[in-house]
Amino acid sequence: MEENADIEWLAERQPVPYRAALAEMTARNAAIREEGARELVWLLEHPPVYTAGTSAAEDELLDPRFEVVTAGRGGRYTYHGPGQRIGYVLLDLTRRARDVRGFVHALEGWVIATLADFGVESWRAEGRIGIWTRDVDGAEAKIGAIGVRVRRWVTMHGFSVNLDPDLSHFTGIVPCGIEEYGVTSLARLGKSVSAEEWDAALLRHADEFLAALGKPCPPTQTGVNA
Repeated sequence: MEENADIEWLAERQPVPYRAALAEMTARNAAIREEGARELVWLLEHPPVYTAGTSAAEDELLDPRFEVVTAGRGGRYTYHGPGQRIGYVLLDLTRRARDVRGFVHALEGWVIATLADFGVESWRAEGRIGIWTRDVDGAEAKIGAIGVRVRRWVTMHGFSVNLDPDLSHFTGIVPCGIEEYGVTSLARLGKSVSAEEWDAALLRHADEFLAALGKPCPPTQTGVNA
């Protein structure tokens, strides 16, 4: 991917094991805080894994068929795997608005704008973290997850979007603790989108995302956990 003078944009084409990515992300977060390292937007996929946020409840892990890793981010259980594009966003909010809720709102807006490029209308839902759309049966379903952690005003973790994952893998958990809604993907909605196409569209909206970080968070913001 292209880079600018301030932020490194890194797009992986092979799956990165979750524990390795978490270690790298943690080290980069510290380097940004302590050494002034470049900020990073890191786009990748993981082999199948369930990750547990700080609010994960034991009874929401229904079938631990894959490795389960404690993530350190906010939220509950989330699935990551092939066909799901993940964006780890490591930014120094001391260079922008020191507003965690505003950061999450901007992340959501970035994903929503990018989905629109592929003809998918999506939205925030009051009281339900994540990115939502209409599934093939007309019911609301989750197409993207948001989960962040902020250490001394430097962000880590970020978002995931379902391009074409195996949706049956989500049945091993209660995704993000929400039982009454399903999970969908661009492929299920009839949209064939490669990782390369998604990354390019995301980059096209990057300036809008960065500009939004300096704006106040609307009062309808729902929180910071996936």
